[in-house]
Amino acid sequence: MGFAPGQLIIHRNVHRGRIAWVRPARVVADDERGLLLWVARGTPVAGEVAADGRGLRSMPFSEWIEQGPYRLVEGTWAGPPVLKFLPAGASHSVWWFRDDADRFANWYVNLEESAVRWDDGEVAGVDMVDQDLDIVVWPDRSWEWKDEGEFTERLGYPDHYWVSDEAAVRAEGWRVVKRIEAGEFPFDGTWTDFTPDPAWAPPLVLPVGWDRPPARF
Repeated sequence: MGFAPGQLIIHRNVHRGRIAWVRPARVVADDERGLLLWVARGTPVAGEVAADGRGLRSMPFSEWIEQGPYRLVEGTWAGPPVLKFLPAGASHSVWWFRDDADRFANWYVNLEESAVRWDDGEVAGVDMVDQDLDIVVWPDRSWEWKDEGEFTERLGYPDHYWVSDEAAVRAEGWRVVKRIEAGEFPFDGTWTDFTPDPAWAPPLVLPVGWDRPPARF
């Protein structure tokens, strides 16, 4: 299924059948290269927390898996606006972060399972599984791994972790690194000067249906 430019869809991260986070996004483009999304500052979002209100990254993974019941808490995207590109068929996405002056700051490679699309008519979106290991890429194309500690820690709990193949995740990362160092698309300056349509105001609330069951995983 294809999405139309300007369409508001739901970008979600799913862990073992549970929704981990939810971010409405505008479709910039959807073509043979992949899906390009825009998340504006002030967008209503949701994220999973444990019974005591803490999020996954606020405690060791060994403690997180003992928590429950888990719930989704609504909030607001307070970070900088972000452009997200989900290459067709790839096990990663690339994000363009902005600084406080709304200028391109850096790329961010999010290693993840290839997204699954869904469309319920009134609301549509994409679900993926974030594999936690990431790559930060600076404008000069120097790069560094991010969250490697969390990734390694969670791999020690295979009965609870959503990543089953460490080697595959790292191999995907190294494939992307080769493109980074070669300055290949999308690390060739494409979309670093992107300007969103001024009519793309964030929704006031999460669209009805944002919490529908995951499309997969």
